[in-house]
Amino acid sequence: MKKLLFACIGAALTTLVAAEDVTDVERMICASGQAQICFETGECHAATPWELSIPDFVIIDTKKGTISTTKASGLSRSTEFAKSDRKEGLIHLQGVEGGRAFSFVIHEQTGRMTAAIARDGLSVTVFGACTAANM
Repeated sequence: MKKLLFACIGAALTTLVAAEDVTDVERMICASGQAQICFETGECHAATPWELSIPDFVIIDTKKGTISTTKASGLSRSTEFAKSDRKEGLIHLQGVEGGRAFSFVIHEQTGRMTAAIARDGLSVTVFGACTAANM
């Protein structure tokens, strides 16, 4: 009985945090879901975002040109992206910081996010979801 209850709660929470339309949204909160790390040797491994020090949530502000951790994370991390554009229903964000290049693609209609972070000999791919940040 407890397993059924937890399964129902999990299904309800999944529905609550589902991505949504972020068309014309300037400030959104994005949650990381799945991650994978690959090495230049060809080895790739699935990992949880927290195993790779990826924040659970980030705030993307397309007007300010920043990606920041939430206050609740206690991480106080922020970076600027050098390039952003919106076309054909996609938001593209790109930047470089600390020897790493990063690129985000967010589907405006669904809020689904794909992010890639690359440094010499290593890449990390993250899939997640975004929604409007009404803060």
